[in-house]
Amino acid sequence: MSIDQVVVEIDLALRTLFAPARSVRATPGADCPEVAFNDRQRRHVAGLMRVNHCGEICAQALYQGQSLTSRDPATSEALRVAANEETEHLAWTERRIVELGGRKSVLNPLLYIGALGFGLAAGALGDRWNLGFLAETERQVEAHLDGHLRTLPDEDGRSRAIVDQMRLDEIAHAEMAIRYGAAELPLAVKLAMKVAAKVMTKAAYHV
Repeated sequence: MSIDQVVVEIDLALRTLFAPARSVRATPGADCPEVAFNDRQRRHVAGLMRVNHCGEICAQALYQGQSLTSRDPATSEALRVAANEETEHLAWTERRIVELGGRKSVLNPLLYIGALGFGLAAGALGDRWNLGFLAETERQVEAHLDGHLRTLPDEDGRSRAIVDQMRLDEIAHAEMAIRYGAAELPLAVKLAMKVAAKVMTKAAYHV
């Protein structure tokens, strides 16, 4: 890797962690009226959005690591395209957190580093396993977002619209990985990913 590329990748990491994210698409649910939450509801919804924002931070790191170690230029480019959509998710969840008077997770830098390492390792295993890791990650994120839709207040159209569009995008990313030849991960790996995700989400919900 050239010095110029190292600088670009470091800049990407810093912008992901500390600069306001931008979205080309309009924020889903922006035209929905705000809900008069009680304190408990507001804390809960802000906590869910903090978890989702933290998940998107990890997604950026995963895609970055996977694209850096991918051997196939087409796979690397597909990962970059998906990462751009995940950046939009960052912008949407960040905006919703601000609207709710919440805050982003203090764990974001630590989790970014960890996810980047996972992405680099996945890419180093070869493109089929790299894409398999991506597909399984997106399947688990889809299930995670389904859970959020079940627990978000029915009247909170703003949050629900964001989560629903994120879910549709994650499904599309998993399908993309399968089209490019994703391998099916061993059951033990899938279970380990679920455990790691559960620890991350519980921590990010609170801090």
